[in-house]
Amino acid sequence: MRAIKDTGNALTVAFDVNDSVGIIDSHFPDAEFFTEFERFDRHIYKLGRNKSDKAVDFVSICSPNYLHDAHCRFALRSGADAICEKPIVLNPWNLDGLIEMEQDTGKRIYTILQLRHHPAIIKLREQVAHAAKDSKHEVDLTYITSRGRWYLQSWKADLNKSGGIATNIGVHFFDMLHYIFGPLQENRVHLHEDQRASGYLEFEHARVRWYLSIDINDVPADARAKGQTTWRSITVDGQEIEFSGGFTDLHTLSYQAILAGKGFALEENRCAIEAVATIRKSTPVRDDSMHPMVSKR
Repeated sequence: MRAIKDTGNALTVAFDVNDSVGIIDSHFPDAEFFTEFERFDRHIYKLGRNKSDKAVDFVSICSPNYLHDAHCRFALRSGADAICEKPIVLNPWNLDGLIEMEQDTGKRIYTILQLRHHPAIIKLREQVAHAAKDSKHEVDLTYITSRGRWYLQSWKADLNKSGGIATNIGVHFFDMLHYIFGPLQENRVHLHEDQRASGYLEFEHARVRWYLSIDINDVPADARAKGQTTWRSITVDGQEIEFSGGFTDLHTLSYQAILAGKGFALEENRCAIEAVATIRKSTPVRDDSMHPMVSKR
């Protein structure tokens, strides 16, 4: 909602099965609101049929992951373009279906790949592009974002609905790694549980050990003592990449790019979607490429 407002646009109608959405008042108190999809669908259809200036131009989708495919299709059938959060879909073949839908309707689906707009990531990508082409960087990615007990009772803990932690949280970083280091060449899984996952990815220009967790006990003890509930670290060839700041306006930057016709298209998601789909199906192994936090377990 903030990105919509910051780009000078209006949220005219919203749908959510939950009615605890008072946050709308802080941005668009005059927006129509529905808790039943059928009524929402009818409202959108009537606006489009009348061909008035109130017809919806974009449908922003931030529903549970397994519904993204269907909601993107709804947007295109309604004569609107779609803006969808990650992961755009759970499986690569769903991408193919949405690309066909774009071709059939003439409408577009744009995806939010916000880390590609982060200044530190852009700078690192430029550095890698100017490095020796036959070299591979050694990368460690650690991301711990603690969640309460509610998480394991929500759709996010359901592998069929969220894709699991590697999909729900990791897809952001796997896309970033592909964006920086090129095509993915190898994908191994060392750990895959409800609260944590880890593995090894080899890209054209990097070997990456990754570790993801929602368990606060994985936050380093000295950080926990200071009240920190998250821990984020990316090292490239032993050097820490500082990207803790600069996250505030990434959604607004994403919307600005989309409205300028420079948004990220469906195909740009394929590498990350293929990576997380492979991770879900892989049997964990133990080898010398494990992340240090897995080696300690």
